[in-house]
Amino acid sequence: MQGLSLASLKKNPALIPLYVCIGVGGAAAVFYTLRLALRSPEVTWNRKSNPEPWEEYRNKQHKFYSPIRDYSKVESPAPKYTE
Repeated sequence: MQGLSLASLKKNPALIPLYVCIGVGGAAAVFYTLRLALRSPEVTWNRKSNPEPWEEYRNKQHKFYSPIRDYSKVESPAPKYTE
C-alpha cells in the first residue's frame, strides 16, 4: 500500500500530517487510559494493603479539572461508612 513506507511518504508528503495527528491522538488516548487506571479512586490494584482506597481521596481533588484549589477546607459530600 502506498504511504506506508518511507519511500512512498517522500512521494506523498501530504500524508505526513495525517500520520502525526493519528499518532498524537493515539498517544493521548493511551495516556488518559493509564491516568484513569493509576490515579482514579475507583480503581484499586491491591485490595489487601488498602481495603478502602476511596477514603484516601476524601479531602483531595480527583476531578480532571476543578476551580477549587484547597480541598482540605471543603466538606466532602461522600458518606462515611462506619461499622
